[in-house]
Amino acid sequence: MSATSHPTGAVTTPDDPLLLAPSEDAFADRADAGRKLASLLERFRDERPVVVGMPRGGVPVAAEVARSLHAPLDVALVRKIGAPGNREFAIGAVAEGGVHLIDNETARAIGLSERDVQALIARADDELTAQTARYRGAREPISLTGRTVILVDDGLATGRSARAAMRSLRRRGAARVILAVPVGAPESISALQAEADEIVCVEMPEDLWAVGFWYQDFRPTSDEQVLALLSDAQAGDPQAGDAQAGDDPPSREVAIPLAGGVLLGGELTLTPEAKGMVVFAHGSGSSRLSPRNRQVARALNGAGYATLLFDLLTQREELDRANVFDIPLLGQRLLAAGKWLDEQEECAALPLAYFGASTGAAAALTAAAEHPERLCAVISRGGRPDLARDLGAVRAPTLLIVGGADTQVLDLNHAAWQRLSCPSELAVVPGATHLFEEPGALEHVARLAIAWLERYCHSS
Repeated sequence: MSATSHPTGAVTTPDDPLLLAPSEDAFADRADAGRKLASLLERFRDERPVVVGMPRGGVPVAAEVARSLHAPLDVALVRKIGAPGNREFAIGAVAEGGVHLIDNETARAIGLSERDVQALIARADDELTAQTARYRGAREPISLTGRTVILVDDGLATGRSARAAMRSLRRRGAARVILAVPVGAPESISALQAEADEIVCVEMPEDLWAVGFWYQDFRPTSDEQVLALLSDAQAGDPQAGDAQAGDDPPSREVAIPLAGGVLLGGELTLTPEAKGMVVFAHGSGSSRLSPRNRQVARALNGAGYATLLFDLLTQREELDRANVFDIPLLGQRLLAAGKWLDEQEECAALPLAYFGASTGAAAALTAAAEHPERLCAVISRGGRPDLARDLGAVRAPTLLIVGGADTQVLDLNHAAWQRLSCPSELAVVPGATHLFEEPGALEHVARLAIAWLERYCHSS
């Protein structure tokens, strides 16, 4: 492999001599790390790679990379073999496809017999089987045959799990394996040179100490978060997005100010001669980076509508789970976003609409009731309009979209629909479940949304 230096201090081989000094705030969180890593992986876009995340913490990083490259996202099924009495101390790893890796020297040093080692491998294999059922379920893994695969983790310490994962990816048919991490120990990166075709690392400090030292927010990633990210990626149909990536209108990161100097991060996409502005209100446990909302937003952009996707809560506020269900608070955040848009010269004259998902739909309807004169339409996807305040005060034409197989939410939407006095419709996507994961479901949602906007959201 040839060494390539980057002005950021990134390295693509362990031979790169540029090492960064430790920095306690290198990355805000895993999403931030993923975005920084993705910028160094742009050169692989034309190879149409598959992005694979190491569970659990590597998956949020990988999701950002996959989104940036318009690539499909999968998960590497690998389990660390921990030492007896200290399972965090890895003596090896097992991975999908029957890959078993043991550091025999370490095993002997801590007094393990061959029988002990085999027992540990057997236990790790059982855990791997359970992990496979949990993360894959009935879904088939993405085919890697002949593909470039980018393996992503949130950091590289010993590298044993990454080594096992790369061998597993080779067995699954990967033509090239690129190991990509935000931060890694130089000795571990050097040791993995023979396993990877290339290694991409944002920061390679001489003294790693611990991966978590390089994140301001290094909260554990839950199985539920991993499943949500994988589900969102599948729903987003990134394979189809590959062909259209170059046609996407330009977007820019924005900061929406609140009282007290608080800022909410967002992404504003303006289309030429935009017909209107659609503000997205995400649901509980999601963010502006939700691939489901992003897929719908791209379809709206293609139909000539500008979009704003933004985080309704700050990172600190998200730590209190009650805030996720504080509908009045979320509604006020939407009103703040609308006020901010009115202050932007390129957005002020655009008709305004809300698109809400889950609890975001309740927030959208709550905001619509408080500020009826500015809004041209409200659209809800799998939402909870029943949680909104004063539905009878909503004047903006409202479209409620629900999956036909999401029976409980369908009943709640039907009850809420009956309380609306504005022009409204309840549209059912046949066979769709709550996350609209079924093939074509989100495309159906986008078509319904565009038709509603064409009907009600246009310049006077």
